[in-house]
Amino acid sequence: MPSVKAFSLLLLMLLAATAQASTLRCGSALISHGDDTQEVLDKCGTPISQDFLGYREVVDYYGFHTEVEVEEWSYGPRNGMYHFLRFEGNRLVRITSKRGR
Repeated sequence: MPSVKAFSLLLLMLLAATAQASTLRCGSALISHGDDTQEVLDKCGTPISQDFLGYREVVDYYGFHTEVEVEEWSYGPRNGMYHFLRFEGNRLVRITSKRGR
C-alpha cells in the first residue's frame, strides 16, 4: 500500500506541472491581477505571442451585460519557464506558468 508521503509527493508533482500565480516578476518590475495591457507591456516588454481567444460576456457592478475581448500573451522561456497571461477587457485576470518544452 502506498504511503502518505509518496502520495503527497505525487500530488505535489502534478500541481507543479502548471502553476498559477497572482503576480509575475519582469526584471525588477512586478505585474499582478488587474493591471492593464499597457502597464504589462511597459514592465515586461513585447510577448513572444499574443493570441486573440474571442469574447466573454461579463456582468458589471450595475448588472449590465457587456462583451469583452479575451487575449492570451506568452512570455519565455525565462529560467526554463513559459508564462501565460490572460486578459479580459484589457485587464490581467490570470497568470499561469509551465516548465519549458
